[in-house]
Order: sequence, then C-alpha cells, then structure tokens
Amino acid sequence: MVEAKSDKISDDIYLPFVETLFRDGFTLAIGIFAQSALITLVWLNTGNSAYLTVLTCLLAVGAIRLVNMRHINAKLPATTRAEAQKRENYYILFGAMHGATLGCFSLVAIYSGEDSFSETAAVCIALATATGIAGRNYGSPRMVNILVIALTLPMAMGFILRGDFFHVALGLLSIPFLLAIQRYATTVREVLFAAISAQNRANGLAERFNRALNTMSHGLIMLSKEGRVVVANGQAAKMLGMPSADAMLGRTSGSLLRRITAAGLIGRAESDFISAQLGKNLREGIDRKITIGLNDGRFFETSAREGRYELGVITFEDVTQRVQAEEKIRAMARFDDLTALPNRNYFQELIGQRLADGNPQRLCGLMVIDLDDFKSVNDKFGHPVGDGLLYEVGRRIGRISGDVVCCRFGGDEFMIFYNNVRSTDQLSSIAESTFAAIEGPTFVAGNEFRIRLSIGIACEPANNFNIETMIVKADLALHVAKKNGKARWQLFEPRIDEAFRTRQRLIEDLRAAVEKGGLNVVYQPIISSKTMRVVSCEALCRWNHPELGVISPAIFIPLAEEIGIISGISRYVLKAATLECAKWPERIGVSVNLSAKDFHDDSVVGTVREALANSGLDPARLVVEVTETALLNNKLETAAKLAMIRAEGVRIALDDFGTGYSALSYLHRLPIDKIKIDRSFVSDIATNKHSLKLIAGIVGLCHSLGKSVTVEGIETFDQLSALLPEARPETLQGFLFGSALTANGIKTMSTAVWQFGAPPKPRSSQISKNR
Repeated sequence: MVEAKSDKISDDIYLPFVETLFRDGFTLAIGIFAQSALITLVWLNTGNSAYLTVLTCLLAVGAIRLVNMRHINAKLPATTRAEAQKRENYYILFGAMHGATLGCFSLVAIYSGEDSFSETAAVCIALATATGIAGRNYGSPRMVNILVIALTLPMAMGFILRGDFFHVALGLLSIPFLLAIQRYATTVREVLFAAISAQNRANGLAERFNRALNTMSHGLIMLSKEGRVVVANGQAAKMLGMPSADAMLGRTSGSLLRRITAAGLIGRAESDFISAQLGKNLREGIDRKITIGLNDGRFFETSAREGRYELGVITFEDVTQRVQAEEKIRAMARFDDLTALPNRNYFQELIGQRLADGNPQRLCGLMVIDLDDFKSVNDKFGHPVGDGLLYEVGRRIGRISGDVVCCRFGGDEFMIFYNNVRSTDQLSSIAESTFAAIEGPTFVAGNEFRIRLSIGIACEPANNFNIETMIVKADLALHVAKKNGKARWQLFEPRIDEAFRTRQRLIEDLRAAVEKGGLNVVYQPIISSKTMRVVSCEALCRWNHPELGVISPAIFIPLAEEIGIISGISRYVLKAATLECAKWPERIGVSVNLSAKDFHDDSVVGTVREALANSGLDPARLVVEVTETALLNNKLETAAKLAMIRAEGVRIALDDFGTGYSALSYLHRLPIDKIKIDRSFVSDIATNKHSLKLIAGIVGLCHSLGKSVTVEGIETFDQLSALLPEARPETLQGFLFGSALTANGIKTMSTAVWQFGAPPKPRSSQISKNR
C-alpha cells in the first residue's frame, strides 16, 4: 500500500485530514487527566520532586493543547492548504511537547528504579498513549512519528541505562513494539485515505450523474422490480406536471399516468393503452417507442425497456416541434402552398380512395380547368400578382360543394373530380355551375381582373376510371375548347382522341422526315411584269407521307413551329434551294421563307452564310422572305439579324403584306428590299375598282419608298389584265403562271415567255419559245 504523504495528497483529502486532528477534544482531556492522575500517584508514592516537575509540565501542556483545540474548532474549516498546514504545525508543536513530557516521565521512572509501581506506571502510560496514536493522529504522519519517538526512545533508554542484561534486552525489545504502532497508524491513514478517495470519486461520479440526469432534454425515470420509481430527473417531473423529481419517488408508472389523466392532459382510454404498452415493453424487453398526444397540443415520445439489476427505464421526450414539422412536411407534400388545395399526387391518392368505395357502375367525371390568357397577367403585372389571381381562383374552386375533390394540378391548371354523376347530360349543368362559381371580376393588388377559363371534361364508370388516362382525355378536351375560342367547355369524345393520335403520329413522322431527309423542295415561278419571263422562284417545302400521302404545308409547317423543328426545315430548304439555283441561268434567283422562330436562334445568320458558301451562289440571287409576325416579335433583334444577312448581299422580302398589322412605319425603318402583296388583295380586282385602286396605291407607296413589289395570287388573265395597267408591280406570282415545279422544271422553263393580253389558252399554246 502506498503511503499517503501530506505533500502528495490532494487538497480535497488533506484539508479534511487536518480537521480530524481537532475533532475529539473530550477524549484528549480524559487522556491528560488519566496521565496526570497516574503521575500524581507516583509522586505521592515516592516523594520524588522530579515527578512533580513532570506533572506541572504535563498540566501546562495539556491546558495549551485543549485551548488550541477549542480555538480551532470555533473557526470554520480550513479552505486552503496553507491555512491547514498552519493548523497542523500548531498541533504538532503542542503534541510534541506533550509527548516529550510523557517521555521524560518514563525515563525518570524506569531509570531511577525506585520501586516497581513507578516502572509499571511509566510502561502503562507509554502503552496507553501509544494505542491512541493511530486513532487520533492518523491525519498527520509527522505527529505520529514524533509521538512514537517521544515515547519509545526515553523508555528504551531507561531500560538500557539500568545496565543489566534483562533490562537492556527489555529496552531493545520495546523499540520494535512501538515501531509496529507507528506502522499501524500509517496503515490506518492509508486505509482512510483510500476510503476517502473512493468516496470522493463516488461523490464526483454521483454529482456528474446527477448533473447529466437533470440537464438532459429527455425525461427519465427508473423503476424497481416492484414497479416503483427509484430514480427520476427534473425534466420528467416538469413534463409530467410533478412539483419535483423527489415527489415522483416511490410512485408507480400507473399512478403517474393517472395523475396526468386527472390533470386532463390525456384521456382515460389512452392512459390505459399507454400503461399496457409500457408494461408489455418492460416484460418483453422491447424498446418500442410510443407517441403520446396531449390535449394541450404537446407530443411526447416515450419508450420503456428493462435495465440492469432488474431496473426498468422509461424515457420521455418532448417531440412537439418534430411532430409539427412532420405535419408541415406532410402538408407540403400533399397540398399546394399557394392555394392550399391538394396537389396532383395527393389528388390522385384521394381519387383512388373515392373510386374504391360506392357503386362500381356509377359515372365519375374529371374536369380540367385552365385560365385563359393567364400568361399575359404574369408578363404585364408580374408573378406576385399572378400568384394572387391563382390564390383567388383556388379559393373559389375550394368553395364548390358536393361529392368532389379539387386540386391545383400545376401552373394555372386546376382539376375537379366528381364522384357521382347521374348522366353525361348532367355535365352540361355541372360545367355551367363551375363557370358561375369561378368566373367573374376580382381585384388583386389594386388591379381589376376578369377571370375567364376553359374546361375539358372526361367521364367514365368508376370501375373503368383510370386516373392517368382520364387526365389525358380531359386535357385533350381542354385543348379543343381552347382551339375553338376559349371561355367554353368541351366533353371528351372518341373523335378527339383519334385526332390527337393522328396529330401525335404526324409529329413523330415529321421529326423522322426532317432528320432523315424525307422532305422535298419545289419551286413556284415568279414572273417579270415587263418580260413575262421567269426571273425568280419561291422555294416551297413539301412532305409526301409514305402512308397518308401529301401533307399540306398549312398542316405540317405550324406543327413544326409548335414542336420546335422549323429551323431544321428552314436549313434544309435553304441548302437545297441555293444548290439548285446555282445550276440555273444567272438571271434567275430564288426566294426562301424563314420562320419567325428562326430569328430566335442566333445561328440563323450563320445558316445563310453556310448555304451560300456551300452552293457558291451569288448572294444577290437569294431573297430571304419574312412575315410581319417575324418583324414585330422582338423587332430590334430581328432587324439586327436581317441587317447582317443583308450585309452579305442577300435581299430581304416582306411576305404576305396586308395580312398582319400592316404597319407602314417599319417599311422604311427595317432592312427590307421587296414587298410581296398578299393574294387577298387580288381576288376581286377584276370586278371591284376599289380593290384595284387599293392595290395600285400600295404598289405606288412601296415604289415611293424604294421597294420593289411582287403581287401574289394571280390566277386569271382578267386579274392580270386589270392589274398591269394600273399598278405595274415588278414581279408577279400565281397559278396563272403554273404551279410549283421541280428544280429541273424551273430550269426547263427558264426561257419560256408568257403571252399577255389574250384569253387563257391550253398550257401548250400559252408558252412559246423565245427565238
């Protein structure tokens, strides 16, 4: 065992050790009294004045020790090592004086050998004092050593100085005996040191455990094998409404549940269920968590499991914020955050639940609602105002009553599911009531709007109602309603599906035709009004479908623009036209139409340059035709790209003039070389003088601005005869001069001259060779 020296032990042990030196003054006083009485008897028995001197010193030293002890006990315990050492030093000083006095008595009594009583008294005092050394002075090793020396050496010296063998032997043997006492005192000190150290460690662990127990965010209680609370923390008391953790000790879990039941936090049935589940978890050792919803809005999550030494552990956690967050996340996953209507996923889930109940033969309807011209609201007023309008629409839809499920499907599209429709005829009144519930004026951010909408409806028996399929059908019906003028409703019919499938097939086949070169180019002649000979031609794209036959450009060109492949067609036509034109006589040029969407692509100028470079065609022989729509959509950007094309030497023509906005202001502001007057101005010029004057005025205006003119749509000699004397455009175009031809056909007819002034003749007599 390692000796616990005062300079090696920590303050938290050393200070209490010093305090033990002054703890029991009563036994010290009894010892001093017994020692004084015995010395007095020796003095009276021998009459030796040396004993009187020793007695006097003993009484004086004893008084000093008792006074010092009382003085120290009157003070507060030492709080610093320096203060404790000072007290220990005083104790050692006065204790050493006490021990020295007793040692002197032993030396005198044994060495003088006056009588056996004196020797016996000296030995008794030494032994009695020695036995108390360990019990009183273990707190100070120095005091123990001093007392052992003070008692051992004088007594041993007394026996040795007697001189005879037996007394010398006795004196020498007394030294190991007293050394054993010193060792015993050291052992007692070490044992106490170890005990105090263990206790301090245990107290530290207990303090840390208590701190951890009462600072943890969870409530915790531990149950004995009898089911009563033996440990509880402050959080558990707070959560269960108990005044303190100590107030929970000795209670059963059932009594705690009854207490919070009596406080109205949970119902009795829920209390019984929780009690049964906790008991089951404890018995079976299952760590199953139970969520408890309190009536004050809080949520606890509790679990019970068996611990060590047959102790059960129950923990409580306040999961209110987590449950609320989960509810919010669940709501966000199910409901639209703007309108608070179910979103598309939850909408489909709700429909599935409704379809599973009721008569499987009943009719169910699905209505798709789309706001008319909603994009213009966002573009003009901004998305916050648009969101406000959507919120108002969602609010009105949410007020629709009956066995319905409503949702915001996305963007400005809403859906309503009708769980029971009597007949398809009822859908008419349902649609009208829906219009009445949603349409009408509203104010958003100080702006007045009139809500207008289009509706598509699909209807099927419940046992045949596939949600995805019905959404597609209702969307197709909505598309028809939009196409037919908006602000109306349309019931899905099989013909709509057939048209949709045909359209989808056309889209896929058109993509393939563009990618694989399945299109071809024909050329419509453009005739000089002076020479009546071909001076140019317009390149036109044609599509001969392998199964459906010839598809009109009026069908596939808008389709290509819609699906975003028009630029591919434009590149194909431009490339083919420039390559073919390069093979024709130099006086014949070619016109190629570019879509408004082509000018959304920055590569359009590069496409023209590439076509000219690959074909070697003189740029002056190429005319790029654009519509008014292309010019008016993003006018500045389109004008800049046209200027770059014109800078290459290519001429720019405005196609179908008069069918759009006909804004004359841009005729001299934009890079336009040529105006093509639409066929609608020509149809009645042979019979209507006003129409003839109008077209003549347009031609004259264009000439005054330095623009050449092509008149389109000339189909009869009467139209030609009326036009030329009055208007005199530079070039003419129409079926009168033949339909669109192949590239070889244009090359063949490059020398033909159309006779003017005679009535129409058969084609063979209309054309004569220029000799």
